[in-house]
Amino acid sequence: MSSEPKTRPTGASVDDFIASVDHPGRREDAKVAVQLLREITGWEPEMWGPSIVGFGRYYYDDPRGKPQEWPAMGFSPRKANMVFYLTPGYETKRPDLMERLGKYKLGASCLYLGRLSDVDMDALRELSEWSLATTKAKYRTGP
Repeated sequence: MSSEPKTRPTGASVDDFIASVDHPGRREDAKVAVQLLREITGWEPEMWGPSIVGFGRYYYDDPRGKPQEWPAMGFSPRKANMVFYLTPGYETKRPDLMERLGKYKLGASCLYLGRLSDVDMDALRELSEWSLATTKAKYRTGP
């Protein structure tokens, strides 16, 4: 069994990916998410695998001690939800922001949102800023 992650940077065009999103509302939300995360991180987006738009990288060792990397911030405009990838534990460490956020569902490191128009964008920005700062404090990060 390989320990190599399946999700890696692909070099594919982020703009082309977003343009290919079927749902017009999800496509518009993806454009907003790119702008938001670009402002927060200062990094340019890149495609990770076929459907994750990532910003920067953080470096960590897997359980076997093998160095790995993952986007420091990211999102995916899936059919059912817009998914933001955040630092694990965000839902318990920032209940103030979760209360303000609006409609969402939780996953381990995933925040599932319907439409961005249904959430408090200031709370999403603050949550994303907190997530990036937490990741930078714990891991080596970079563009």
